[in-house]
Amino acid sequence: MDNARQYIKSIFPLLLCILLLGSSCKKSETGTPANNEIVVSDTTTSFDKCLYAPGDYGSTNWRIPALLCLKDGSLLAVCDKRKYNEADLPEDIDIVSRRSTDGGRTWSEPVTIAEGTGYKHGYGDAALVQCENGEVVCVFVGGNGLWASTEGDPIRSYVCRSTDGGQTWSQPEDITTQLWGSQASNATCRNYKASFFGSGNGLRLTRGENAGRIMFAAAMCRKNANTLDNFVVYSDDNGHSWNVSSRAYSGGDEAKLMELIDGRVLISVRQSGARGYNHSSDGGVSWGTQGRWQDLTANACNGDMLRIKATDRGDSCNLLLHSLPNSMQREDVSLFFSFDEGLTWQDPKLLFDGPSVYSSITLMPNGGVGVFLEQNPNGACELWYKYIAPSDLRK
Repeated sequence: MDNARQYIKSIFPLLLCILLLGSSCKKSETGTPANNEIVVSDTTTSFDKCLYAPGDYGSTNWRIPALLCLKDGSLLAVCDKRKYNEADLPEDIDIVSRRSTDGGRTWSEPVTIAEGTGYKHGYGDAALVQCENGEVVCVFVGGNGLWASTEGDPIRSYVCRSTDGGQTWSQPEDITTQLWGSQASNATCRNYKASFFGSGNGLRLTRGENAGRIMFAAAMCRKNANTLDNFVVYSDDNGHSWNVSSRAYSGGDEAKLMELIDGRVLISVRQSGARGYNHSSDGGVSWGTQGRWQDLTANACNGDMLRIKATDRGDSCNLLLHSLPNSMQREDVSLFFSFDEGLTWQDPKLLFDGPSVYSSITLMPNGGVGVFLEQNPNGACELWYKYIAPSDLRK
């Protein structure tokens, strides 16, 4: 017995060390250091990481990525947790977020933003923006499906906000009547029966008299028709009240917004074939003549736009990036480049070789690009985070 006690005493420091190391590894896996500071990790090497696969966290499917790098360098990834099947609303869907403080190498456990509680009581299609005051605004829809929506039984529009970088969220606030239906302040929108947001990134303006305005592209469905038109939903008080623009694109669908160097706002609209676009010269309130990019031809799919500084790679101007399938099928999601503020597009860089669908992209502090992407090589979506180092962007 004395020999046993002596042996345990002799190995106790080693056991303590193993326990401490195990605790440290577990903390690292969540991507949330104890002091809550952003960890600077290797940013010179591209990598990817699967965030969700079918069956994870008790969900059969995962879809609809939204990714945003916040002012402090942390990453926020939001998506649909489609618990029982892969279908859209009115199915029972949760909206969840994960957070990374080390550039996407490790991630927190999922945090529920809005929890579905049954058929016609789910949520989906989230989009993100960070306000000037640092708050993160997340908009999404819930309730009835898009095509079945009526003013009496609508697909509803919601907003949640986070003051701590996505660690906690406010309760969903219903803003439907501010956007469309008989009570809408925009008379045109009284002729619509449904609306949903283009999931992924919203936009905060940084130039001119409307600097600080936040906005999202919405697709609204006309009454007595299954036709979608695009409007811009915008707020000048960090998402506490909302206005709606004039019609930005007729015959539209999911869309994304970009602020150009001259202060105009560009909208890019999902179409089958040549993608649609339009411009606004007054902060997204009114819109010009819509057109289609013949050199940006793709499957009817959702994607994101992003501006990056390109001078460190020998280019004489800023670059716009657009993530879309480089195919008339839902496959080969790529980054397309524009050197002339979206007039023309070229040089697609492949992100995933094979079946792939929605994508969201964000600018990292070092000039690299973060990507949140639906990959479905086996017929069911996996959601992957990909980091593209600056040196690999144009390869």
